[in-house]
Amino acid sequence: MKMAVIADVHGNLPALKAVFSELDLRKDVKHIYCLGDMIGIGPDSNEVLHLLFSKDVSMITGNHDEAVLALAKGEEYPKSHFSVRRHHQWILDRLDKSFIPYLENLPRRIIQNIEGHSVLFCHYQFKKDHKDQPISIDPLSSNVSPSKDNLEKLFRNHNEKLICFGHHHPTHFFTGKKATYLNPGSLGCNYKPIAPYALINFSKKKFEITLTRNII
Repeated sequence: MKMAVIADVHGNLPALKAVFSELDLRKDVKHIYCLGDMIGIGPDSNEVLHLLFSKDVSMITGNHDEAVLALAKGEEYPKSHFSVRRHHQWILDRLDKSFIPYLENLPRRIIQNIEGHSVLFCHYQFKKDHKDQPISIDPLSSNVSPSKDNLEKLFRNHNEKLICFGHHHPTHFFTGKKATYLNPGSLGCNYKPIAPYALINFSKKKFEITLTRNII
């Protein structure tokens, strides 16, 4: 059973369309997981959300999505995002408001058993006892440099065998003593004309990960 994982689209429609066009041609990908930050930074919020919600994609929220939602609902905005508040307001002012309830209903994490393998899909690790706290108090842990040791420490309280995450835009792919850690890299934010994503082929005995960099 083959799955695709994308992260951090950030309102970049050309990058998302390039990946979906490739996945549509493959015919062997059963499902797609999107690991948050669908909007913010890029300008194509409505088009990106329309495309994502029109396909069989499991999505979770990221900090940019939740910061825009906080503005939409009149809730406290995170102080750590102060430098991008005007940008998030710009996104909200142009956002098709019919998407707001759909975004509100997305989870922060998905935990599944796929072909006997326990898998966590998240935007990033939460601080201790913060997984249900509002975005206003910055519930996500600080970014750690990509390394096996750092990721083992960051996700030390998890028992899943595969941990898929985004948020930190570089690609991460490490296998430690307890788990494999996968961040496919930001699909929408890159200095090169590429749109990275990952394919995971699950079988009863193992899972195999292929990192892909689609040329836009």
